[in-house]
Amino acid sequence: MQPRLSTPLLALILWLLASTSAHALETVYLQPEVFIEQSFAGEPEQKVLWLTKDAKASIKQVLGRDYRGMRIRYWQSGARTAWILEEIGKVKPITTGFVIENNQMLAMQVLIYRESHGWEVRYPFFTDQFKGLELEANNRLNKKIDGISGATLSVNALTRLSKLALHLHQQALVQ
Repeated sequence: MQPRLSTPLLALILWLLASTSAHALETVYLQPEVFIEQSFAGEPEQKVLWLTKDAKASIKQVLGRDYRGMRIRYWQSGARTAWILEEIGKVKPITTGFVIENNQMLAMQVLIYRESHGWEVRYPFFTDQFKGLELEANNRLNKKIDGISGATLSVNALTRLSKLALHLHQQALVQ
């Protein structure tokens, strides 16, 4: 006769397996606080952009969907801002840092990647394309972003986030 597992014990084992496999896919390439430190010469001021009804409407035009949340935190020193934003690739969020100055993207870096595919978007051969990007009046980027075969959803997520970061930078400087 084989021993039987109790229902609570079986549930605990399944939960542990599920939680460890979910965390196994999370790869931290750079801690968000280190990204902020590297983005400024001195100590930036941490600020909050409150998402009013009008702000949410303009964000929806940029993203093509509603943005959840009431506020977005960012860091600023002079005309330079840094943003840490998340967007779903296929099923998990990709945490990405953006540095913008004078309405132009200075840097984009994948900080935390949680998907099983598409992680190539973290490499400089891809992220360097975002340097110098600007947002045009019709919420389009001024340059085309080349994709990566097998990473289409991650590429699309980071392209949307770059538009959002540039848009939020403009909104923050108007405040």
